Parts: sequence; C-alpha cells; structure tokens
Amino acid sequence: MKISKIKPIPKNVLKLIRKKDKELYPKPTSLKRFYSYLTKNDGELVKVTVAVKHKFNAWYCKQVAVHGIDSDYCYVRDMVYYYIAGYVVGWHDEGLTNNAKWYEAGGWGCAEDKMFDPFAPMVNAEYALKLPEFKYSAIDVYPYCDTLQYLRLYRKYPQMEYLTKLKLNYIAMSVQILRLCAKDKKFRKWLARNVEQINENYYYVSAIIEAYKKNKPIKEVHKRQEYEKKLSAERYYPELRREFKQDAQKLFEYINSSTATISSYNDYLKACLYLGVDMKDTKNRYPKDFKRWHDIRVDEYHSAKAKEEETLRTEFYQQFSAIAQKYSVLEQRYNGAYVVLIARTPAELVKEGYKLDHCVGKMGYDKKMARGESLIFFVRNKEEETTPFVTIEFSPKDKKILQCYGKNDSTPDANVLNFVNNEWLPYTKQQLKQIAA
Repeated sequence: MKISKIKPIPKNVLKLIRKKDKELYPKPTSLKRFYSYLTKNDGELVKVTVAVKHKFNAWYCKQVAVHGIDSDYCYVRDMVYYYIAGYVVGWHDEGLTNNAKWYEAGGWGCAEDKMFDPFAPMVNAEYALKLPEFKYSAIDVYPYCDTLQYLRLYRKYPQMEYLTKLKLNYIAMSVQILRLCAKDKKFRKWLARNVEQINENYYYVSAIIEAYKKNKPIKEVHKRQEYEKKLSAERYYPELRREFKQDAQKLFEYINSSTATISSYNDYLKACLYLGVDMKDTKNRYPKDFKRWHDIRVDEYHSAKAKEEETLRTEFYQQFSAIAQKYSVLEQRYNGAYVVLIARTPAELVKEGYKLDHCVGKMGYDKKMARGESLIFFVRNKEEETTPFVTIEFSPKDKKILQCYGKNDSTPDANVLNFVNNEWLPYTKQQLKQIAA
C-alpha cells in the first residue's frame, strides 16, 4: 500500500458509516467514535479507520488510519494515543478548533502495524468475499472488529469458516483449536454437537480441548482448571496450596461432588488448622456433610479467635497500664498555667486523637507505648484538665520530645512551647535518672 493511493471515502461507504452511526447513536453526541471499512490500496486489501464527530449540529467523518493485510506498518493522520485518554483525534482541518495540535501535521505518517487500531465496527466486511482467497472466509458473519487479523489467520487455517458459521466466535481465532480442527475430523464434529454448551459460558481453550479428549463435561474441566490456576497463584489460598500439594486432584473431585466451593473449603481448612484438627484423617479432610462441618469448625474458630483476642487485649491493657504507672512520675501538676498528664489507657489516646483531629489514636501509638518505646503525654490548661489541648510523644530512651502538636497537627503557641521545653523537659530528665537508679 502507498500513501499516494489512499482515496477519499467512497460515497456508498460513507452512507454505510452514517447509517451505522445513526443505529448506535440515534441522537447527536460529541462522544469520540470510530468505524472502519475495507477497500484496496495499490492492489492490497486494507482496512481504513475513520473518526466520527457531531459538532454545531453537523456530522463530520474523516480517515485517520490505514492498515494493510500484508504490511507490517500502517498510516495514521491527525490521531494520537494517550495512556489515560486513549485515542485522540484533531479536527483543525475541519474548522472545529482554532489551533492545530502537534500531531496534526497535515499529512499521513507511518507507524507499526499494531499501532493506531482503535475499536472500530466494520461496515462492509462482505467486501472481502469478492476476493477469491477470502470468498469462503465467512468474515461477513464474524461479529468482532479484528477483521484483518481474522483474514490473516484464515489464510493459514481455513477451518475458521467452519467455526464462525457454527457461531463459535470466541474460539474461532484460537490457534490451538484451529490446529486440532485441521487434523481431527472427529473434533470438528464434536464442536458442532456441543455448540450450545460451549457458548453458554466463557471456557478456557485448554478446557474445551481436554473435555473433548477425555470425554468429560466442559464445565467440570473448566472448573478444575480454574481451581488449578488459583492454587498456582501466590496470592490465592496459600493454606490449600501447602496442604494439597500432592493430591490436588482429589480435592477438586471432592469439591465437585459436595456442596463445597474452593473458597468455602479454604475457610474450613484455615479453621481446622487453627483449631489443631488432624487433617490427615480422611473424615476431617473430606467430611461427608461438608456444610454442617464447615459451619461447626468456622463457628469454633471464631469463638477461639475471640477468646484469644480477649486474652491478648487484656495482656495489652495490662502492659499499657504498667508503662503508664512506671512513668507517671513524669506528670507535672499545678506548677504554672499548664499541667502534663500521661495517657493511662489506649482509649484516652483515641479520645485525644478524635478531639484534636490528629493520629495519636491510631497509627500504632498505643502499641509503641505498651512496649515502652515512646510515651504519650497530654498538655492541658490548668483550669481545664479534661479538655484536650496539646499532645506530646516522648522517647524515654533518647530523653527527647519526638512530637508536640495541637489541633490538626498545628504547632503550639510560644507559651506552651516554652513550658514544655524549659520546664517540663528538664523536670522529666531529672525524674528519668531516678527511675533508672
């Protein structure tokens, strides 16, 4: 194909484009949209992509890309691709914008064949049927937009016509399926008998082929392969992957023959492992009444977890309280306009953070204090000891203030900073020496 051989949109094709656009967009719209048509360029079959737009109550249509069936390059004009916005078309030459964009150079440019090929419904697919090599391609009944890719593959695998006429469109371009069709007449007949089953869902190509070879239902094979993919993925079901590394097939058979799903069995397994149930025992590994035992084990798991969490919570509160008690001597009361109080419970941190709209009630400050890594103190006005005012994070190890903030993480005024740095901090360092002694 050659740039010099690119001809204007034929009038009959323009009518087809306008008709298709009216079907899809009955009312004028500024939405960007594309259509395509087949023609010849220097003897080569090409697909021409056009952009369509409504503006000022007028309808505009222009050629923006040309792809050839035998070319490893394409031509593009007045169009660019952005990662977020997708394909963008300039309309300066049509008088719809005041200034030309950088990509509107006024002529055709060259790019790789895979570039500049937006989703564009084909308006005259039957054009290809006029060419001897594509006379029986069934491209006119193929519903998708990858027309040239279809015709290129058809040259190598004419069995595509058979699949397309059976309306097995989503597997018509599978090379695995086409290769098997080419050498196995029984497989072609099997496909014809199972059209309805294949089209009822999206199935893996590998599942379709395995179902044929092993004479099994496609749905069952697909489901097993889906489980296998999930078990092989690192982020899915690590417990199942470890526990059934050697007998995954038996697990799939059990799931298919019971009320279990892979996710519900995973929940059951996690509960059993936590509870210490012997999963080597067949009656636990493959319970006869899965739903009943799933509900029992999951309920026991939640009860045990709640008990464990309550124990941990109690221990945590005791640790927090012990730290607060140990460093309570660092509190400073009734010496001037301010007082300093140590946080006694995690709940006090939550209240302080909520009232002052900062993060002391979250972000793990309670855990840091329970471990004695940092201490949280509240600076209050002497006359309003219960009203949150300023919060201090202090490091007992380094004997320094890590943070000192008021509402919305604001810096306290000079009077507060003077009190904290020149009165409370020296007092605190002195008391820490006594605690260490």
